[in-house]
This record gives sequence, C-alpha cells and structure tokens, in this order.
Amino acid sequence: MKRCHLAYLACTAALVGVGLGAVPAAAAHKILVVHQGESIQKAVDAARAGDTVFVLGGTYHESVKISTPRVTLRGVGPGTVIKPVGTKPAPKPPKTTAAKAAISCAEGGNGICVVGTKTKNVEGVTVSDLTVTGFSRAGVFGMATDGMTVHRVYAVKNGVWGIAQERSVRGLFRDNYARDNGDAGLFLANTIKEEAGAYDAGRTLVEHNRFEGNRIGVTVRRLRNLTLAENYVTGNCAGVFVVGDENKPKAGNVQVTSNRVDKNNKSCPKTERLPALQGSGIVLTGTEKNRVAGNLVTGHAGKSPLSGGIVLFKSFVGVTSDQNVVDQNTLQNNSPADLVNTETKGRGNSFRGNSCRVSRPAGLC
Repeated sequence: MKRCHLAYLACTAALVGVGLGAVPAAAAHKILVVHQGESIQKAVDAARAGDTVFVLGGTYHESVKISTPRVTLRGVGPGTVIKPVGTKPAPKPPKTTAAKAAISCAEGGNGICVVGTKTKNVEGVTVSDLTVTGFSRAGVFGMATDGMTVHRVYAVKNGVWGIAQERSVRGLFRDNYARDNGDAGLFLANTIKEEAGAYDAGRTLVEHNRFEGNRIGVTVRRLRNLTLAENYVTGNCAGVFVVGDENKPKAGNVQVTSNRVDKNNKSCPKTERLPALQGSGIVLTGTEKNRVAGNLVTGHAGKSPLSGGIVLFKSFVGVTSDQNVVDQNTLQNNSPADLVNTETKGRGNSFRGNSCRVSRPAGLC
C-alpha cells in the first residue's frame, strides 16, 4: 500500500505575560508538506487560518483554490511546477464544497485561484516560490481578496494572464517573473464581467517584478489608489497600460515610479478593445490624477497609434484624461517620440522636468 507522505509539522508560539502569570499558548500554526504525486488541493482543504502548505519540488498536474484566510501556499522555487491536468483521466465527481470549488477553478482555465465571496473578501492569503504554466486563462487569479501577496512566482506561457486580480484591496505583487503570457503579465482590474466605476485598490503595490514577452507587461484597468514601482518591463508589445473609461468614479490616482521600461517592441495584432500594438512604453488613457515619475523609458519603436515612450492617449470612448503629471523621467531612442500627447481636450495635464529629445507635439521635453 502506498504510504501517505502528507506531513504536519506544528509551529507553535507561546506568550508569557510578565508579572501577570502564564498566558495560554497561542493556537498552533501547521506546515502541511506536499510531496510530488500528492494533492496540493487536499492539503489546502485541510489547512486552517495561519497554516502553510509547503509544496516540495516536482510537477503537479492540478488547479488549486484557496478560500481560507491567512493561508500560505509556498513552493521551493521555480522547481515547484503547477500545470493543467492535461491528458490525465478526468477526476471523479467531487463530494465536498471545497472540491467542487477546485474543479471550477480548473474549468475556468486557472492554475491557482484565491477567491472570496460577494459579501466578504478572503484575507491575508500568500502564494509564493513556485511556477504556474500552461493554463488557458491565468496562472494565478485572485478575486475578492484583501491583502493577497504574490511573491517570487514564475507565471509562464499562460493563455491570457500570468497573474491577475480583480475586485480586491491591499494586494502586494513583489519579485515575480511573468513571461510569454497571452495578454498581460499582470492584470489588475475592478471587474471584468460588468460595466462599473473604478475600484479603490487600497494601496495595492506592484514592485520589483519582471514582465517580459507578454502582449502587455502590466495592465491597470478601472482602478484607483495603486503603485507600480521599480519593475523591469521589457520585450512586450506594450509595457504599462493605465486604462479608464466613461464609468464613475473615474480611473486614476495611480503612481508609476522608478520603473525601467525597455524595448517593448514585440508586434501584436489588434483586438476588439485595442489596435495593433508595438513599441509602447507607458500609456495612460481615460484616467485622471496619475503620476508617472522617475522612470527610465528606452528603445521603443512602432507604428501603432499607441507607439512612443510615454503616451497620453485620447480615450477610445471619448473620455478625457485630466490632471495627470509626467515628470522627471529619462527617455531615450523612442519612436515616433519620447513623449506623445494626443489628448487635446483633457484639462490640467502636465509634462515637466523630463530628459528627452523628441515629443509630439513639440515642446513637451
């Protein structure tokens, strides 16, 4: 009989009150270890708030859904690989609610799903130190989350997004590598299933990531209150998109600072939403009160309407971009120009203190 290798290692912490006598020990937090050939989902289903599911190196053919707060799913690094089931036999009909949820994550084409409910966000979930690849939709997908952390995840060759999150607050995306995904390496949005105003992302932070070879490196859609800082964005069709539309409240209040955005010259055909893309560094459209500052934007070239180093683009739905500040950036060798402003009706937009040579219209450098 095959020996079960699912181990439970208790990590306990005792609190001692000085001068008040002993305080009862805190509830134990467990580490549930998963070996190759075992089910990650089974361990996640057994985890309670504060527990860690530690997945050893190997390839695991499954999708995983997390809905318990403060659970950490951690691998050993790129050698922990999560892939779709593929040609394996279809799983037996699930008997538990958690198992049904995991199947729905897989049927949606996602690798790892972190999902709350319509009335309550799932809090404090961490996904780290693993690879998700080959899923038809997203490698990692979060919805209705509060404080979700995605750290040192390799999201490679997924059909739509490497990492995606919607209707969530206080997210942290740090030290990830998203490469060769069908749409965005990182996609952050209010909601993708309905028309709605911009969602307050609660100081979501995206920092120290690398986005390479995707259609778009990072897309921020219909959100407010978010920072992208010190990321490296290269080899995509477009580097960074901050996008709004006619809904209220308006998208904006996004800080794009100290990023290196280089040679995003891959060519991508047009879609229902966007024209063909090539040679776009940082693009703002239909948004307000953003600041794009201290970025190094170099080597972009293309003939798309959105081509250029930093582009303030007129909205496709006629919404103006207002009160955006583009300052203290260094731009070199971008074509048709380092700075491009096609927003002729917007109010209060400013370009100041940038180091560049060519702008459209002239005079922005």
